[in-house]
Amino acid sequence: MRADAQRNRARVLEAAEVVLARDGLSASMREIAELAGVGVGTIYRQFPTKEALYQAIVVDRMQRLAERAGELAAAADPGVAFFDYFTTIVEDSTVKKVLVDALAAAGIDAKAGAPDIKGPIEGLLVRAQGAGAVRGDVGMEELLALLSATCLAAQHNNWNADLRTRTLTVVFDGLRPGAAGAR
Repeated sequence: MRADAQRNRARVLEAAEVVLARDGLSASMREIAELAGVGVGTIYRQFPTKEALYQAIVVDRMQRLAERAGELAAAADPGVAFFDYFTTIVEDSTVKKVLVDALAAAGIDAKAGAPDIKGPIEGLLVRAQGAGAVRGDVGMEELLALLSATCLAAQHNNWNADLRTRTLTVVFDGLRPGAAGAR
């Protein structure tokens, strides 16, 4: 892909996220094009349907989450990195759910082509446990259950930032060593 086409694609994906967050699934391709500073034809050349655009957004978001995990894997404080990443996933989940639901309704696998982030999450967990920031008895099964439950609750109840912060504080307290029931 030419450099200008890559820039246009990135601008379209960024604009589409903004418009979808604001307007939901009724988002107009024309509004996306205007915000991206491109013509509607530019969007349709790269994304022949709205569903193709939505899927590209999901894949792009997952790629960014994978990249963020990679950045945090080298962080000086593994505990802070782990809890920051958990927070990022919960924050990201609400917007992503709208897209995933739209794709599912169209019979499209939203995660097709998206990177698997379980490995990077496990790496952050192991480092945080090694640093004594997360209980040693928390495995990936428990962590993924907590992530899923927290993301679903945030999506279903439209958490505001304050409620999200308070709820994550409770969850994080339970993940730290010395929490009730820790072995």
